[in-house]
Amino acid sequence: MANAVGIQPVGCPVSHAPDSVRLPFNIAGPNACSQPDDHHWFPQLIARCRHLTVVCAIAALALLPDRCIAEDSWDDNGPLAFHTDFQFARLRYSTGFDRGYRQRWLTDYPDADQHLVRGINRLTVINTADESRRIGIMDDDIFDYPLLYLVEPGTWELSDEEARRLREYLLRGGFMLVDDFHGSREWHGFAIGMRRIFPDRPIIEIPRTDPVFHTVYDLSEPVQIPGIGAAMRGMTHERDGITPHWRGIYDDDKHLMVAINFNMDLGDAWEHADIPQYALQYTNRAYQHAINYIIYAMTH
Repeated sequence: MANAVGIQPVGCPVSHAPDSVRLPFNIAGPNACSQPDDHHWFPQLIARCRHLTVVCAIAALALLPDRCIAEDSWDDNGPLAFHTDFQFARLRYSTGFDRGYRQRWLTDYPDADQHLVRGINRLTVINTADESRRIGIMDDDIFDYPLLYLVEPGTWELSDEEARRLREYLLRGGFMLVDDFHGSREWHGFAIGMRRIFPDRPIIEIPRTDPVFHTVYDLSEPVQIPGIGAAMRGMTHERDGITPHWRGIYDDDKHLMVAINFNMDLGDAWEHADIPQYALQYTNRAYQHAINYIIYAMTH
């Protein structure tokens, strides 16, 4: 309807639409269009248009979601979006093997985070912050976030204090989503860190019957989600990481605390959702997994 109305004298029928298509009221009177030389109504028109502009602005503001009205405060870790229901949080960690141009924990940042957030807001009714937050292991506000995203952890390094902090976070109900590491060498490096956090809890294969695969989307059939580099080469794996694994660590009540996507790259699938060369089946599944993980983290 907006395209049909276009810009017309107020109160006049739209020339390329039926006469019934009009603005809500005739501000200039019935003869405004037939008597263009009669200007006695012009000051009234201007006054009423100004009034209409204010009324419409107030009405539009009332229709905005809370996250558009509230103003985020920022610090070095990003926005503090306490007015939302969920904010995606990326875990910052140390490693001695960072590449010169970026740190591994920042892989695919910020594009993957921003694409995922848009997907969550489109596909769910979760009031999600428009920007993610970067959380250090020892940050005081780590307990404010139900889910932490850990990416490329094959070379991460944890101090005793950091291991204790992550153990406390997870045992208090936090959820850690692990992604984008491949092959036996990177698994070894990741497992060393996890053993420092939970020396007494095994890493096991998550059964396909676990609620985390069925919270929103029914993901009974496993699909390996490759990084874009492998996908562009017609492959679904990197290094010797041929077989995909969904592994996890559970608490004493059989609730999943750590979801490990091994030999997969969900972040690339989120980031490249609008790249035609990247297969839609991988993008769809990556977003479905993410939403299942988020809902699980917020409800279990």
